[in-house]
Amino acid sequence: MKMNRVERILAKMEEQNMPQLVVTDPTAIFYLTGNWIIPGERMLALILRTDGKHHMMINKLFPQQNDLGVDITYYDDIEDPVEIMTQFMLKDETVGVDKDWPARFLIRLQELGCGTKFVNGSPIVDKVRQIKDEEEKELLRISSKINDEVMDELIPIAATGISENELNKAVRELYAKHGCEGVSFDPITAYNKNAADPHHVTDDSTGKRGDCVILDIGGMKDNYASDMTRTIFLGEVSDRAREVYEVVKEAQRRGIEAAKPGNKMKDVDLACRDYITEKGFGEYFTHRTGHSCGIQDHEWGDVSSVNEDIIEVGQCFSVEPGIYLYDEGIGVRIEDLVLITEDGCEVLNSYTKDLIVVPFED
Repeated sequence: MKMNRVERILAKMEEQNMPQLVVTDPTAIFYLTGNWIIPGERMLALILRTDGKHHMMINKLFPQQNDLGVDITYYDDIEDPVEIMTQFMLKDETVGVDKDWPARFLIRLQELGCGTKFVNGSPIVDKVRQIKDEEEKELLRISSKINDEVMDELIPIAATGISENELNKAVRELYAKHGCEGVSFDPITAYNKNAADPHHVTDDSTGKRGDCVILDIGGMKDNYASDMTRTIFLGEVSDRAREVYEVVKEAQRRGIEAAKPGNKMKDVDLACRDYITEKGFGEYFTHRTGHSCGIQDHEWGDVSSVNEDIIEVGQCFSVEPGIYLYDEGIGVRIEDLVLITEDGCEVLNSYTKDLIVVPFED
């Protein structure tokens, strides 16, 4: 196991008087062991204990070739894995439980009388994962550098006016070309009014002169996500669209400026939101300003107007304000990932945010 990460979790368990924690989310288990185990409907559990007597339960269908640094009990499909796991747990103590553990396993553990109280233990793991170590920081930098390169190659393709679905396919091919395992989320490639739908599902729409085009893309490189959005214009840009673009660009700059240790997460959101509101577009900024990012594109800890959490060194999150004027066919979003440093933040994306009007043939 990656003991530096395990020790950070154990320390928080001690603080919260939680002597044992059942971790079942495959992503969290990868974070702690460096190994992906995808069990499907079968039970997978890593039991962490503050006394150091950790144990892992894995179905026999998923034998581990690497030494995970923890004792493993393998069970088969005709055994009751929850009953077996109770022998590795403290019967008369609080049990921290992973938020993703299916109820059928949790209820069975309760039926067996293991544990005096059950609490959601995931915030401990989530909070530790939120603070990236040096290995993770470098992986995020590499992933974002590739994202810049993919964006640079994608924009000329978008300028051909091919369908959104074709553009979406091109995104995936570019990540494969650059050595990524795949996309970190379903890319958003949207023209005109579709660009004014923040989570538009790609369809067969094609681009035409004057369209704004939102390209919200991200890839997975060595198990770490990237995420970036740029908005471009085909052939020409109206004065109204230019105005909206410049407001979003300035709002994002202010949000990035507020992304520093000691500030609250909501300060980043409000730095963007207050400026957009001041410029008369407040009702058209319809989502939070960002989300944490790491092994998953969306991790625990959002950048919203109600998140009072203090920003800490090592966090990585997106800053992505947007304005969406559906009836006018204008949608603009600009997004970068930032990594919090001692005195501010490192912007992981370097692709230009200057307004881009690409040549377009009708």
